[in-house]
Amino acid sequence: MPRAIKRLLVANRGEIAIRVMRAANELGIATIAVYAEEDRLALHRFKADESYLIGTGFGPVRAYLAIDEMLRIAAQARADAVHPGYGFLSENPDFAEAVIGAGMTWVGPRPETMRLLGNKVAAREAATQAGVATVPATGALPEDMEEAARLVESEVGYPVMLKASWGGGGRGMRRVDETGQLAGELTAARREAQAAFGNGEVYAERFVTRARHVEVQLLGDAHGNVVHLFERDCSVQRRNQKIVERAPAPYLDATGRAELCESALRLGRHAGYSGAGTVEFLMDADSGETFFIEVNPRIQVEHTVTEQVTGIDIVKAQLLIA
Repeated sequence: MPRAIKRLLVANRGEIAIRVMRAANELGIATIAVYAEEDRLALHRFKADESYLIGTGFGPVRAYLAIDEMLRIAAQARADAVHPGYGFLSENPDFAEAVIGAGMTWVGPRPETMRLLGNKVAAREAATQAGVATVPATGALPEDMEEAARLVESEVGYPVMLKASWGGGGRGMRRVDETGQLAGELTAARREAQAAFGNGEVYAERFVTRARHVEVQLLGDAHGNVVHLFERDCSVQRRNQKIVERAPAPYLDATGRAELCESALRLGRHAGYSGAGTVEFLMDADSGETFFIEVNPRIQVEHTVTEQVTGIDIVKAQLLIA
């Protein structure tokens, strides 16, 4: 049975924690913040109705990745729901499962959906099953460096982009132009992915030299209904970090836009998606081909661009869906 959310733990920090709290306040939901020792003066702590120190001695990153600590504080604060924000534990299905197992509402996709789409390798397989084209890529690269090199050569060919299987935001991404660079870049990508997401799994996909990066915002409910909120162009990037987001994408005509959004919907329906999520695509500016690359099963930094265009509060939608 659906139930109202009355006390929301925001399992994050900074801007996104404040953004979630604002939406919750407007819906009459009390908010609970967590903060690491290093964040004792951070603004998100004071924007919440209540705040709790998490992970004493853990450091500013590990504290927000500590599932047991999050659950302890949720129980102490009598939270009945958890919103993970973005980054940290937002794409961790074990955390979602633990929250639900503790009798709380998880504000996000179901854990099984997160396992399917939060892992980029599994998401590519789902896209193929849904009839959506994908960029040529390997599966998760093995620890053995010679075997990893053989897979990259045989299944993709250089240049390639190394990517973290879990998580996004440009973390764990490295361009590799030839075999001699692979070992060093793969080691660095794994280390970065492990630090950011708690999982060092990495795969390789074909590097599209002249690429346009475009993404479609989805919202799904618990009854199989999935809608799109159109697209955002995020091609202007520096060091794999998005700098400028534009909506609508200026290079898409009505037909191209409809085809792109329909591809995202097909994948969302195939996965039984619920909550807010973003389906990301690469468009080859030379060939005109469009490829699925990943799904972010969470709210994104750039959700505000879509909110400006559509007038829909996506964070409120997340809470109402949950």
